Amino acid sequence: MQIQIFLLLPMAFLLPSGTWAGEIIGGWEAKPHSRRYMAYLEIQDGQVKKKCGGFLVKTNFVLTAAHCQGDKITVKLGAHNISEQEWSQQNIPVHHQIPHQQYDKKTLNNDIMLLQLSYNAKLNNWVRLIPLPNAKSRVRPGSMCRVAGWGWTGRNSRTDTLHEVGLEVMTDNMCQWNHRYNPSAMLCVGKPGLGKLPYRGDSGGPLVCEGEAQGIASYVDKHLCEPSAFTRLSTFIPWIQNILQKQH
Repeated sequence: MQIQIFLLLPMAFLLPSGTWAGEIIGGWEAKPHSRRYMAYLEIQDGQVKKKCGGFLVKTNFVLTAAHCQGDKITVKLGAHNISEQEWSQQNIPVHHQIPHQQYDKKTLNNDIMLLQLSYNAKLNNWVRLIPLPNAKSRVRPGSMCRVAGWGWTGRNSRTDTLHEVGLEVMTDNMCQWNHRYNPSAMLCVGKPGLGKLPYRGDSGGPLVCEGEAQGIASYVDKHLCEPSAFTRLSTFIPWIQNILQKQH
């Protein structure tokens, strides 16, 4: 079993197969600023620059994946084309990275992190919050959801504009290809054989179902033929609420 994380390094195509991953394959360019909760993360990790996705859940907090940690992170909000200095963009440094205390980088269990921003984002026509689910809610298999991101649209294709794709939530047994899959903390997403999935660059982006963020992009099958795993957000609502109440 080999998995690929949705993180993108600039030289990811030179890394050994199965090391990193994450973007939108089989999707389309999103309507500009239609996903106003989306955050683009520029990460400096030692000498390496990386990028991830995330989403705004409070004016001074962004949710993302724990494997998107780095020495320094800057959040870009209100973006559509990340290669341009769009007047709608807000660039805010991260003040504090708060990964889940039980995050396991080997199994990617508890792959969730809150980023406290250095100052509040300005909510407007281009920047908005996204609702989180109830702690007791469960996304039913067969539900159609969407995930968005800025990374690669194929093994050798990149994009600077936000892309999105529709994905179906699967039953947990469809992710049995990965013995590390934990149904209590993960969602199995993406019907096999359709060629639709996240790929390089989408780590930390939200799985949005009926207007709520229900998952966080975590990892894909190395061969891109099995369902992907997303962090199950409802499981972590008490953890999220506890931090949001303590940090201001």
